[in-house]
Amino acid sequence: MKLDFEETRDLWKKFEELRPLFTKGGRFEKLYPLFEAQETFLFVPPHTAKGRVHVRDAMDIKRLMSTVIVALLPCILWGMWNVGYQKLAALGEPTGFLACIGHGAWHMLPIILVSYAAGGVWEVLFAIVRKHEVNEGFLVTGMLFPLVCPPTLPLWMVAAGISFGVVIGKEVFGGTGMNILNPALTARAFVFFAYPAHMSGDAVWGAADGVTGATPLAVAAASEGPGVVNALGGAGYSLRDAFLGLVPGSMGEGSALACLLGALVLIATGVGAWRIMVSMVIGGVVGGFLMNAVAGPTSSGIMHLPPHWHLMVGGFAFGCVYMATDPVSAAATHTGKWIYGFLIGVLAVLIRAVNPAYPEGVMLAILFMNVFAPLIDHFVVRGNIKRRLARV
Repeated sequence: MKLDFEETRDLWKKFEELRPLFTKGGRFEKLYPLFEAQETFLFVPPHTAKGRVHVRDAMDIKRLMSTVIVALLPCILWGMWNVGYQKLAALGEPTGFLACIGHGAWHMLPIILVSYAAGGVWEVLFAIVRKHEVNEGFLVTGMLFPLVCPPTLPLWMVAAGISFGVVIGKEVFGGTGMNILNPALTARAFVFFAYPAHMSGDAVWGAADGVTGATPLAVAAASEGPGVVNALGGAGYSLRDAFLGLVPGSMGEGSALACLLGALVLIATGVGAWRIMVSMVIGGVVGGFLMNAVAGPTSSGIMHLPPHWHLMVGGFAFGCVYMATDPVSAAATHTGKWIYGFLIGVLAVLIRAVNPAYPEGVMLAILFMNVFAPLIDHFVVRGNIKRRLARV
């Protein structure tokens, strides 16, 4: 332990020796954001509040974002295995664990690396121009975006999508903490509408050349009448498969079990907003029952899809745990979180059911409610003020 401490102290001294070169007046003053990013990655930031009264908390932005990455690990590992499993199963080859992981990593890691590289360039560029630190929030955005993409998405589209998400979805509003839309979902929306053939909610699986398969939502949307569950069974999809994530689709969002494990991490650490998660689930169930109630005998099968199926298939669980709970673009008040999450759940099911061209509605539902989150908080705060004035 003494040797580790001495090495850490020596490394800190090296940073202190280099600091004058990057601070104001130094030779590399413009590159200070890069120096600061490395320093805060290795050590606790030395900055303190300037005012007289403040609360000191060990949970800074770096630790908060690192916690989200840890919570994403179940989805990352599951996605890596499932990509390989779906490919090998489609080709009729043995689906051993290591073989699946290897094939999945071959398709998944390049997309993740390109996402971090392209988005990181924009983050550093804006940090240098604006003369502020490189925000750790990109560590989450750069990982969330690949997980909601299919494994066959061309790398140049990955770079274009994450660039749009970082620049248009965040930096034009002022950077981390000022964006009104979730940057990762903004990136996905751009790629979906710009290149729909590559991001379609229908046959999105093509990891094996010449092999594609419809997702459970696409099967439900293509069926007719109340026999939708039988249609899913005929396509080889069971509720157990949907819960575990043994279905084709985007790389990391299909397993409700993996998302549930991530939710436990976020809730236990106080990072994730459990009110939004719970209310979105309630909204999804209510939306499912409403669609079932108005569905006719010739309606699309997705109108007859049982509510619990809506929670398991597509990106509902992933959006509920990781996307809707974004602390910047979501509602901030306690009451507002209940309203915000509930409306996302209802809208997600509504978009799935009434739009046959787009059987997945979670992305659009969250982006739509991102826009209305400040308005929800405004009315909640104003209502609280009126009640307190009435008591006075």
